[in-house]
Amino acid sequence: MSRRVFDKVYEGKRLDDKDALELFRSDDLFGIGRAAAFVSERLHGKKVFYTRNRHINPTNLCINRCKFCAFSRSVGQDGAYAHTIGEIIDKLAATASTFNELHIVGGLHPDWPFSYYLDLISEIKLAFPHVQIKAFTAVEIDHFTKISGRGLEATLAALKERGLDMLPGGGAEIFNENVRSRLCPEKIPASRWLEVHEAAHNIGIKTNATMLYGHIETYDDRIAHLMALRALQDRTRGFQAFIPLSYQPVESIAACSPSGIDDLKTIAISRLILDNFPHIKAYWIMLGEKICQIALYFGATDIDGTVIEEKIAHSAGASSAEALTAQQMIHLIKRAQKEPVERNATYEEVNATCA
Repeated sequence: MSRRVFDKVYEGKRLDDKDALELFRSDDLFGIGRAAAFVSERLHGKKVFYTRNRHINPTNLCINRCKFCAFSRSVGQDGAYAHTIGEIIDKLAATASTFNELHIVGGLHPDWPFSYYLDLISEIKLAFPHVQIKAFTAVEIDHFTKISGRGLEATLAALKERGLDMLPGGGAEIFNENVRSRLCPEKIPASRWLEVHEAAHNIGIKTNATMLYGHIETYDDRIAHLMALRALQDRTRGFQAFIPLSYQPVESIAACSPSGIDDLKTIAISRLILDNFPHIKAYWIMLGEKICQIALYFGATDIDGTVIEEKIAHSAGASSAEALTAQQMIHLIKRAQKEPVERNATYEEVNATCA
């Protein structure tokens, strides 16, 4: 690989799609990592962010049945469930003092009205006012517009009024429509995913973004995905973090998960291409704790959180733990010679832990 791309990084110049392809095709993993680390340290120094959070999945009943999803169920199928709001409040009450961010995503329930989701948000805010709510993927938001008969911005505004703080980045998968038609044909198209996030940004709701990689997509597909996110961020500045999601193997799509080298390269290249994103997240649930730790030398500046009761990735076979304590996360970050910084959902620093 030529020095040309690295020179652009160190000179602060924006990379293009040809540069990105050269990086993905390169075997200079350490050179790519050094360049990404240069960018991340220029933005955040030695800081690495984590949060005390937990996950709640209100239901696994879903009108969509994506091929890579091992979480969703149909009505009457073994293992199907749907929690009442009271049951969710009770579950949260048992651990309420241990988290300040709540991540809520679930299936597209065939019968629940929009009022269920509005009441869910408002009841959680009433019971746990200290908790920030990060809830509902763009796929879920689109579903809500259909069951409520409201427009997109009106749907988002109603949720925000009840206490929604931000949107997660799920449902993006990969934007290429040919791949998407094989991977998740029932899901909204990429254009709609981007539209939902732009509408959220326009009314002051911050969001994250994801990309599922390592299945049947190409490097060109990954690059186009990153470029579309970068273009939207140029317009709105509403994204907080990008999370590359390492594919968990489902045999009918791809029998193997990405290698550790691919994980690290994808994180680093994401840092280099998404020059307008504050953070690249190494999601330890899908990477495992050790690759996550190494990713802190490849441009990642966030490792997510304690993630109590994660179900979706583990349903697909993730081999990581289902939760980490804050002390374990601090230890992981410190052993990488980085400075642990506790944050809330919107990246306000809660408590910086000295290295």
